[in-house]
Amino acid sequence: MPGMQPEIPPDPVLEAEYNNRARVPEHPAHLAAWARDAAAWREACPAAELGLAYGGRERERLDLFWPDASARESPVALFIHGGYWQGLGREWASHCARGLNGLGVAVAVPSYDLCPAVPLAAIVEQMRAAAAMLHRRHGRRLLAMGHSAGGHLAAMLMATDWPARDAALPAGLVPAALPISGVFDLAPLRATSIGVALALDAAEARRLSPLFLPRPAGALHCVVGAAESAAFLAQGRAMAAAWGGSFATLPGADHFTVLAPLADPGSAMVRHAKALAPA
Repeated sequence: MPGMQPEIPPDPVLEAEYNNRARVPEHPAHLAAWARDAAAWREACPAAELGLAYGGRERERLDLFWPDASARESPVALFIHGGYWQGLGREWASHCARGLNGLGVAVAVPSYDLCPAVPLAAIVEQMRAAAAMLHRRHGRRLLAMGHSAGGHLAAMLMATDWPARDAALPAGLVPAALPISGVFDLAPLRATSIGVALALDAAEARRLSPLFLPRPAGALHCVVGAAESAAFLAQGRAMAAAWGGSFATLPGADHFTVLAPLADPGSAMVRHAKALAPA
């Protein structure tokens, strides 16, 4: 059962492929820049609604960044932070809304509870609750975006059977996803240090892997930094192929710098996201 992971011998090859902080020794500087830039955008965004509740728990909150105070009819995207489902929060990712805000798209940035305090399945449910709350509040279909663990969660939202959860929700609530450096087959993580807090058995790892879920209708665009590990590149390519989506690499980018284009309204990544955002 989930939470009762059997002993799995550590695999040093997989550890090297998936441990991004070890692969990028300068990651503390990148994280510090995220925190700085995120705080700056929370201050500068002309119409930010901060700390909106999508559930009753402390971390079940999201920040909603509007392009301007009168833009309540804009398309809406949901950007989900990374951290291997074990770290960070929405306060690290506010600046990822800046580029789309500059093109007239509102962006919601949620937090969620973290493993091992909650199982990964609970985090998936929290992101479904956040998406449903946004739809009920604004009547919009959503573009789901996310980085790393957030890329996995974005794909899970696109694969969700929304009417089965609530007959009032449309089947196409999340008709498009743009995961950045996502993990879509969770099985390899079980033999790494990352998998310890996840405590997934083989069956749960497969159940929560978007790569093995039925292909949903809609558009998927996977992005991975060209300087990332072979495993991350393979995960992105496999996910795009499985769901008939597209795949792109960002030249020179590692697992941390791959997010930089999201703050730039003129970047190709942001323009692609704008094109995917449902009206």
